[in-house]
Amino acid sequence: MIFGTEPGAVATGYSFRYGTGSGSDRLLMNKLMSNKPDKRIISNAAPNRPRDDESFRNRAYELVMRIPAGRVMSYGLVARVLGAGYDARAIGNLMYATPKDERNIPWHRVINSQGGCSTAGMTTPPDLQQRLLESEGIVFNDKGRCKIENYLWTPPEYDDEAKDSSQGNLFG
Repeated sequence: MIFGTEPGAVATGYSFRYGTGSGSDRLLMNKLMSNKPDKRIISNAAPNRPRDDESFRNRAYELVMRIPAGRVMSYGLVARVLGAGYDARAIGNLMYATPKDERNIPWHRVINSQGGCSTAGMTTPPDLQQRLLESEGIVFNDKGRCKIENYLWTPPEYDDEAKDSSQGNLFG
């Protein structure tokens, strides 16, 4: 499995995880070690999906920075607000990779759709996200879930668009 390569980039010995040692793994490793690009590396790129470039990440981070303290968005809602090419998993990956810089991006305000934190094992301490949210007034039950509908935030412009009745109703 290959991680961390960009389309057109030449993979290095540090950008792959050692596999089971099967024949195809050895062939792939030899190809990587020879510094020749391998088309299989980018074969998982979805059509019409924005590349993981600066603007892709920054649009997500800008939205997350607007979430007020004591409010949350789900990974899926962030993806829906941002539009085509974003999905919940991509948003989760972006939150995990949030840069530690002067922007202080509140990654902890993005949770799963069941009202739980999905960062166990990825942060130290494992309940860091829940602790940060609790310090902002969000209440979790003994199973580590909040009533997301009580804390959900959506951008006002997205709310207005969703309430726009000028679009036809498929069921009306």
